[in-house]
Amino acid sequence: MLNAWAFYDWANSVYSLVISSAVFPIFYGALFRLYDVETVRVFGLDLERGVLISYVSSAAFVVIALATPMVSGIADYLGNKRFFLKFFCYLGALSCIGLYWFSLDYIYLSLLFYFGGLVGSWMSIAIYNSYLPDVAHKEQQDRISAKGFSMGYAGSVLLLVVNLAMVMKPDLFGIEGSPDQPAEMIAMRYSFITVGLWWMLFSQYTFWYMPKGNKKEGSRKEIFLGGFNELKKVRAEIKELSFLKKYLVAFFIYSMAVQTILLIAAYFGEQEINWGGDTERTVGLIVSILLIQLVAIVGSVITGRLAERYNNISLLVVINAIWMLLCIYAFFVETPNEFYIAAGFVGLVMGSIQTLSRSTYSQNLPNTEDTTSYFSFYEVAEKIGIVIGTFLYGYIAQVTGSMRSAALFLGVFFLIGAILLRRLRKGIPNP
Repeated sequence: MLNAWAFYDWANSVYSLVISSAVFPIFYGALFRLYDVETVRVFGLDLERGVLISYVSSAAFVVIALATPMVSGIADYLGNKRFFLKFFCYLGALSCIGLYWFSLDYIYLSLLFYFGGLVGSWMSIAIYNSYLPDVAHKEQQDRISAKGFSMGYAGSVLLLVVNLAMVMKPDLFGIEGSPDQPAEMIAMRYSFITVGLWWMLFSQYTFWYMPKGNKKEGSRKEIFLGGFNELKKVRAEIKELSFLKKYLVAFFIYSMAVQTILLIAAYFGEQEINWGGDTERTVGLIVSILLIQLVAIVGSVITGRLAERYNNISLLVVINAIWMLLCIYAFFVETPNEFYIAAGFVGLVMGSIQTLSRSTYSQNLPNTEDTTSYFSFYEVAEKIGIVIGTFLYGYIAQVTGSMRSAALFLGVFFLIGAILLRRLRKGIPNP
């Protein structure tokens, strides 16, 4: 069962790599250049492409933050957590396939597919995370959490390599272009289809072994609001748990920046780095993302080992400090080589901070069978942070006309996160 749980990372992570981080950002920028435009009119506003995608991401996470407790409540009352894992998996996968038809001429439908992919991916991951204390003992959770991330990185890199071959050598795959649509862009569209199919196919192993869920006793009258009521209950309980309360505050602050960077980094690289040409840009960005993923595998495994010897909170303080320095460095990055250096360090700390954050929270939960509600609280806090982070990033980039200033601003959140974690470490020992 532990392997089946971890394997969902293998299935799902192709979305975060190919769609969120690599191929789609390249395709998105190339589409604007193909039409020779820098802005698009949406909802009565002329928005630059990076700002637009940041705002759409923010809107998607508003829905995710609101839907998470509702789905949690329904899953608790029906006792069918696995059904919702399947539902959001298929929503996300089919939305990825829909990105094949992404077009500036049909911008609203196109953005809806992007929106659906985000919602499907993050909602399914929220449910997936809530399974961790159900399938693993506390002493197993650091190791299996790291294993999940490692499998996700490995699987997503494997598919990205195939997609890279399609984009760079479309003729080998029988992909032909046209005056209106270069073969490379058609190959990118095909890659979106491969993500959807991969996600649905490999999820079946997880679906087969994950338990259906525990049906909650009590009235069904508040089935839709039950999740929100559970969050209020969890919030009240967390107030009495000093360590967990303080940890969640720190997590909220630094996660706001981490997730915003992971969502926006590729758009930053596509727009702000002097690649020299379209081919160089495509190759450079995909190489950067591959570098991040490969280093992240190592970083995630090392983190699992270090967590067995050192305090999680101390490790998180160091990792937050590294993230802060990376934000400062990003403000000055201009050349491809400088961007590769940044990518390497991002990979090193990306898996580390996600692995430790998830397992630290799980380890410090009180003894309860209601793990779904506690993880819903965790997920909602993270998603509200992303709403704030992506909106602020887009707003600052829009006002200043520079994504660099927005990246520098995110470093402040890591500084605050490190300070809060350090105080937590001094005041309360990590269990």
